[in-house]
Parts: sequence; C-alpha cells; structure tokens
Amino acid sequence: MSKIALACCAVALAATLAVAQAVVTPGVHPVSGRRFAGVMGWQGAEWLERSERELEEEPDKALDALGTLTGATVADIGAGSGYFTVRLASRVGPKGRVYANDVQPEMLKMLGARLARERIANVTLVQGALDDPRLPASSLDVALMVDVYHEFSEPQKMLRAIRSALKPGGRLVLLEYRKEDPGVPIRLEHKMTVDEAKLELEAEGFRLATVDSRLPRQHILIFSPR
Repeated sequence: MSKIALACCAVALAATLAVAQAVVTPGVHPVSGRRFAGVMGWQGAEWLERSERELEEEPDKALDALGTLTGATVADIGAGSGYFTVRLASRVGPKGRVYANDVQPEMLKMLGARLARERIANVTLVQGALDDPRLPASSLDVALMVDVYHEFSEPQKMLRAIRSALKPGGRLVLLEYRKEDPGVPIRLEHKMTVDEAKLELEAEGFRLATVDSRLPRQHILIFSPR
C-alpha cells in the first residue's frame, strides 16, 4: 500500500474514532455537545412549590400559550410534586386525562397524596425510566416538560418514546430557562438556548413550530412530530 493510501486510511480511522468518542462521551449530547444537568432529587421538592415561583414563571400564562385543553389527554413529564399537574388537571376537566410522569417514586408518592388531599380524580401517576416515560402509545394531545428536558441522561431515547406516545397532530412543549439571557439567575447547565433545543429535537423527528417569549425567564418551545 502506498504512503498516500496509508495516510488516507489513518485520517479516516481518526475521524471514525472521533465520531465514536463523541457518541459515547458520558453526559454530553452527541448532536449538540450540550452537557446534561443532574436531576434534582426529591429532597428538593419544597423548591418546586416556593411562593416566588408564581411571579418568576407565571405558570398560568405558560398554560395559556397552549390554548384550550378541555377534554385533552396531556402528559406532565417530570411532574415532580405536581405544581403543573394540578393546573393541567383543572384545564383538561373531568373528560380529560393527565398522565403525571416521574422517575422518582418519592415524587410520585408526594403527588399522589396531594391528589387525594385535593380530590383530583383525572390524573394517572406513571413511574417512568431514564430512557422511557412509559406512556401509552398514540395517546397524547400534549406532552409537557417544564424545566425537565435538560436533565435527561437519555434524551434521544426519551424523545423517540414521547414521539410514539403522541397522537397524530399532538404537540411536545418544552419550558426551559433562557440560556441566551445571562440575567436569568439559574445555573448554566439548567438553561437551554432555542438553537440547542431545535437541533436536538429536530434530530429526533420533531419540528419547531412556535417560540413563545411571553414568560419572564423561560422559553415556551412548541414542537410537532414530522
């Protein structure tokens, strides 16, 4: 084999190894290069219910961006203690259904107690896995993730499973703190840019349909399956 051919083979091998390394680098998204944030433990549930959250995130205004949800089937993925779950349950009404999904059984236990206390009957609790939300196929009108997606350690697998759970015409909605804004007082790894979200989700068969900027600190990013 000539020296030129050997050099070409060496370059090709180096490129292949670089791609393989990018794919398996722990904690880094292989498409965007974004480093995953750690999951907030159930011990931090009190922070999810902090009184300042109403002013900082304006949750009702966020849900207004989704339009009428009466009778809809919605998943609150990464539901935590249920801050958004109970609001969604009210909006979908008795003929609708909310799947409250979380990977931490302790969070689901707290949420179950809250639902019983508030006599909310249209919510189904779902124990998810790190790579699968375990939601029924073709069941969802809306899949909502509030400050959650950036913590996924298996985002590609999760997106594929969520896509399978959406009905035709269903929507995937992300609320993420704006990384573009250094004034948002959240650690950098817990923020995302629009470009990061678009790149990662469109690689898994979604299309960014709407960027809504009505909230003080977060993007509302609405995706539809392609």
